[in-house]
Amino acid sequence: MSQAPSDSQTSTFRLWLVGAPFIILHFVPLLALLPGIEVRPVDWALCFGLYFIRMFAVTGAYHRYFSHRTYKTSRVMQFMLAFLAQTSSQKGALWWAAHHRHHHKYSDMPEDVHSPVQRSLFYAHVGWLYDSTEGTDYSKIKDLAKYPELVFLNHYWWIPPAALGFGCWLALGWSGLLIGFVLSTVFLWHGTFTINSLSHVWGKRVYETSDDSRNNFWLALITLGEGWHNNHHYYQASTRQGFHWWQLDVTYYILKAMSWVGLVWDLREPPPEVVAGTWRPNKKRSPKAKAAARAQAGAERAAA
Repeated sequence: MSQAPSDSQTSTFRLWLVGAPFIILHFVPLLALLPGIEVRPVDWALCFGLYFIRMFAVTGAYHRYFSHRTYKTSRVMQFMLAFLAQTSSQKGALWWAAHHRHHHKYSDMPEDVHSPVQRSLFYAHVGWLYDSTEGTDYSKIKDLAKYPELVFLNHYWWIPPAALGFGCWLALGWSGLLIGFVLSTVFLWHGTFTINSLSHVWGKRVYETSDDSRNNFWLALITLGEGWHNNHHYYQASTRQGFHWWQLDVTYYILKAMSWVGLVWDLREPPPEVVAGTWRPNKKRSPKAKAAARAQAGAERAAA
């Protein structure tokens, strides 16, 4: 008589079933090597263009708008930004915002699944995907959940990437789909995930924060400005994350240009005391308390 699978076995199987498309998509661009498929310069141009446009959508929409509300826009533009961001195939805008707000509340604490301090660098980069299949925590995004069109788009998050992929295939054939869309999507995933992982271990700490966030020019380059991660964790309310003129922040430049034509407005700048490093955040959980909890978690891991 066969034994029924345990709940843990069922959960593990479900996790890998959900995560299988993520793994498989990494190998799909190799189909472009098959006879009969010719990869042209236009396919690589599309790959670069879609990476750039969608990285802006991830940083400028998912992150700086939906997660932190660092600027304002119209309801129509809000929907368009959500749709564009979701072509990155990183779930719905509301899920992304709720997940990211949780990250900031518990940054580099045991509750933070993105923390290389608490777990391995690999886990912080992609491993958390297989340990996080929960739905959207709407209690963290009450300000966004009041818009039914965003809730609909969040539930059917796969529509924008599917539409974009179909459009690439329709316009440029299989090479456009495999290189222009799929390969750029894989690059986009890992570009985004470097902020979860590498920006907490590689770079310079300019400001004293309760986590291990760091500034890194190279990460800012590939993520259009998100690499100034220590700046951001020090003061999350700023639209501009490159606090100084020499800190490259392409996402901010694009948003600034959009504000000139009225698409967005009220972009928040870092106050002088923030840039100078004299500003002190007023948080419920003090840095000392967070450091103590982090040390306790480390001791528990060592004991385990």
